[in-house]
Amino acid sequence: MRLVICLALLATRLAANESFETAPAGPFTGLTTATGTWSAAQGHASIQHGNAKSGRQSLRLSGAGERQAVLLLAEPAAEGSVLSFHAERWTSRAPFRFRIEARENGGWKAIHNADHVVTGGFKTEVRLALPAGTRAIRFGATAPADGGVMMDDFTLHRPGPARAVRVETVQPVCPAFIREDFNPVLGFRMAVEGSEGEVMLEGIELGFGGTTRLEDIASFRIHAGSADPAAEPGAVVGEGKVAAEKITLAVKHALPAGEHWFWVSPVLKEDASIDGRIDASIFRVTADGKVLEPSRPSPEGAQRIGYAVRVPGDDGSKSYRIPGLVRSKAGTLIAVYDIRYGHAGDLPANIDVGVSRSTDGGQSWEPMRVAMDMGNDPKHGFDGVGDPSILVDPGNGRIWIAALWSHGNRAWNGSGPGMTPEETGQLMLGYSDDDGKTWSKPVNITPQVKDPAQRLFFNGPGTGIALKDGTLVFPAQYRAADGKPWATLILSKDRGKTWQPGTGLKIDTTEAQVAELADGAIMINARDNRGGSRTVAVTNDLGKTWQLHPTDRKALREPVCMASLLEWKEALWFSNPDATDGRHSMTVKRSRDRGMTWPERDFRLYDSRGCFGYSCLAPADDSHLGVIYEGKSTMYFLRFPLAEWE
Repeated sequence: MRLVICLALLATRLAANESFETAPAGPFTGLTTATGTWSAAQGHASIQHGNAKSGRQSLRLSGAGERQAVLLLAEPAAEGSVLSFHAERWTSRAPFRFRIEARENGGWKAIHNADHVVTGGFKTEVRLALPAGTRAIRFGATAPADGGVMMDDFTLHRPGPARAVRVETVQPVCPAFIREDFNPVLGFRMAVEGSEGEVMLEGIELGFGGTTRLEDIASFRIHAGSADPAAEPGAVVGEGKVAAEKITLAVKHALPAGEHWFWVSPVLKEDASIDGRIDASIFRVTADGKVLEPSRPSPEGAQRIGYAVRVPGDDGSKSYRIPGLVRSKAGTLIAVYDIRYGHAGDLPANIDVGVSRSTDGGQSWEPMRVAMDMGNDPKHGFDGVGDPSILVDPGNGRIWIAALWSHGNRAWNGSGPGMTPEETGQLMLGYSDDDGKTWSKPVNITPQVKDPAQRLFFNGPGTGIALKDGTLVFPAQYRAADGKPWATLILSKDRGKTWQPGTGLKIDTTEAQVAELADGAIMINARDNRGGSRTVAVTNDLGKTWQLHPTDRKALREPVCMASLLEWKEALWFSNPDATDGRHSMTVKRSRDRGMTWPERDFRLYDSRGCFGYSCLAPADDSHLGVIYEGKSTMYFLRFPLAEWE
């Protein structure tokens, strides 16, 4: 993945810095890093994935009692050397003790009391003045069994005044979105060495050469930040109103010793073309009068332009999640999603199903409509409905939405056997006969599809399909009487008047998508809660029986997440986070042999950042593939010209 590769290269060039991005995740007893060699007793230390100051990994000491790790520096510390790092206490439960010692004359001498480290967000910076000649440093943390301390971004500062020594650029795959304030299309990192004072960043020379249309950029900012482009941006260091191929900015930003990340972020005009690209370059920076030039002003590639259909704060909602997308019989793109008013968490919560329409292939989107709102339960203050799936009946143009209604605490964990809203979650259907402008009152089909012994039965989020013979099919899922999850489907042969369920696909499968193959079989592609890769099967009898596909648990890797499957243009299309170590690297793949192979040449990485990771594919028009996907509480839309696969 381009972001990981770029960070790894930078780590090797900045030899005094370490953020553990290239280390294997999990426990270790020995580990070689840029700052030196680490050693620890079995069970004392690990590389923690998913919690970090920068990047995605950090070093963690955890477990009951005292846990220790020793850092052996590559060479003895010179007089005046300083070692700095960021730390986060893991849980606030007592006891907690964190001490740092240096090896001296065959024994250990305390050099720092770090009991002040706090929980949340690596907020504590620790700076150690190393005694001259120090070679070994011991870190010891005492905490409860589920506690400890995490450390990240170690930097060994050489003696002497601070001085800027290097600037490098990095370009992860981060589309630029209309209506989004922060679009990190290009990053650069500055290294400042020295243990005394700071330097002043005074100037930045940049440009937007390679952008399809410079006039698509309304303004731009340079944000301070971290190595992670998905993190919240920091202070604005510089900004401009006019994009050009070369721009000189005068800035004033203090840089203490260490590494410093910055992101170039254009703000796009409302009418910026979503078929265009944005590119940026850093030509040189000036710090304390010294000019530094990166080896590559602009790494290979340019960023796509997309549309932020929903962002936190729109219509008073704090979060938007769980996308579905279809192209209607009239050619309108219709997106559905959860309106999560109070927070990003799942049902039970104050959640409605929202709808957005685009009549120009995703270039612009109409104001949001609410398609399902189940009112307010006096006891809980809300009745949530969410996890929508959307389907177009090409025979009459009717558009269906399926969603889960949680009356009180009757969602995934709170539902039990039975049939009533007081006992278990309810599967609701609504429809539109005017191309998604207005929606019917939801109808409860739980009695038609749920076995009373099951703990929950509802749809799979994303989209359903209409078979060539007119049968309507939604993916579905249920929790059996023992609580175990199974993916399945529901179908209707009378245009949605009545529905019937299929049988369970495989234990520990959930959020599935379906596609009709050329021979009339239905393929199901399901989230597999064991992780690693997708479950894939086919049915030739409308879900009464299933046969595992040859690619089952082999061809399509996943981090445990919803994904999208689409049959279109004599091919299968698939979208998900293409990773097993977390939700990042959003990727579209194409198969031209009924899913038997997914050639890497037909992969398109479209967003490398960490994200919530759900996505849904649909034709944007006859020559473009569209995808709506989750950033972090956002609904992002991109479209890809089919010519990219020619």
